[in-house]
Formats: sequence, structure tokens, C-alpha cells
Amino acid sequence: MKVLNNLLYTNDHEWVKVEGDKAYIGISDCAQHMLGDIVFIELPSVDDELEKGETFATIESVKAASDSYMPLGGKVLEVNEELEDNPAALNEDPYENWVALIEISDKGELEGLIKPEDYEKICEELSKEA
Repeated sequence: MKVLNNLLYTNDHEWVKVEGDKAYIGISDCAQHMLGDIVFIELPSVDDELEKGETFATIESVKAASDSYMPLGGKVLEVNEELEDNPAALNEDPYENWVALIEISDKGELEGLIKPEDYEKICEELSKEA
């Protein structure tokens, strides 16, 4: 499973790419592997104000439905509408196909995210258990 070094991660398998006061959020390669073939995604709405830990997307696969949780609080500036027509793009390249772009409300919340090398260990443990 691929873990990119320029991103931060959560225990719920979301990734965060910070660009100034904004952040792209998506699901990790580990997450899409666990979900299997993704067939549907419910995206957040633009202008939604979401707190850290709130559900921001629901992803359905042939195996199960899973909620994705906000790694940071913020206002949704943009969503990746292409995923509505092609949710399987998350399986093809989960790092290229982000889910939402937010304006970060508290950059201090970045401290609670997981560094790539630590996230890689989490994924390795999960793959051993599978």
C-alpha cells in the first residue's frame, strides 16, 4: 500500500494535503484497499462548516458503507464532483482524487494528525491482520 510523504493522515484513513490556510482531504490507499470496489460517494456540500471528527462523506463499496471523518475543522470550499460520476476513481488513485477542499479553521489541529512514517506502520499492521 502506498503512503505519500507529503501528506498527513488520520487513524480513520483520511489524508490531508495542506496548502497555506487550505487543505485537500481524501481517503488513503489503505482505506480504498479495505473498502474494495467503490461504487458510490456522498460528498459534503460547498460552504458546509464542519468540525474535526464530523462525518463529511459516505463511501459505499461492494463490501460495505463507510463514513469519512473530518481530520480538521473548516469550511468546505470545493468538492470533487467528478467522484459522483466515477467513484471508482478512488480505487484507481486515492491520492490524486481528493474528496474536499477546505479552509482550515484551526491550524493547531494539524498537530493531531499522523506523520507518513507512522501511518505506514499502521497500514502494515492492518495488512498483517487481514
